[in-house]
Amino acid sequence: MKYRRVKIGGGTYFFTVNLAERKRSLLVDHIGHLRNIFRLVKSRHPFAIEAIVILPDHLHAIWTLPEGDADYSTRWALIKAGFSRGLERGERIRQSRQSKGERGIWQRRFWEHTLRDDLDFGQHVDYIHYNPVKHGLVARVADWPYSSFHRFVRMGIYPSNWMAPLDICAWGIECDAGEESVGVRSSPQPTEP
Repeated sequence: MKYRRVKIGGGTYFFTVNLAERKRSLLVDHIGHLRNIFRLVKSRHPFAIEAIVILPDHLHAIWTLPEGDADYSTRWALIKAGFSRGLERGERIRQSRQSKGERGIWQRRFWEHTLRDDLDFGQHVDYIHYNPVKHGLVARVADWPYSSFHRFVRMGIYPSNWMAPLDICAWGIECDAGEESVGVRSSPQPTEP
């Protein structure tokens, strides 16, 4: 059975994109370069980044594409290629990639989910912002610098001490029973500043 991606022009999508070597920290080690590549791709192929978190070895993002445009695959290909070109060679490259002239920075594929409604959107935004805590990188969401969480706080969508709503704990994400979960956002979607 062949996997088929859902493509809706002007749609809003949640993505997970991983490094090939999950123990590396290239994304945060080269965060400035990654940001520049995102800006470059956005300038040529517009899209709105609704929420994002960059972790050492993977990232999660929610994008909204322009009306009538559903080509997120090209955007990800350009981001991955641009980021890879800016790094020194030295990664392990499997024979299958070498034969195609590929680098070994990223996993070939990415995970995508079409967001259905405001609730789905809100749950994925919360998941994105809680992810650094889930992976044990920080104790508090506000302590992770590479996240749109800080923009959401400035916009009044999250309080600065937000942790995670109870439904995230129900998703199987480890939540400390002693931590108080500070409420869910009052507005489901931000607007670009």
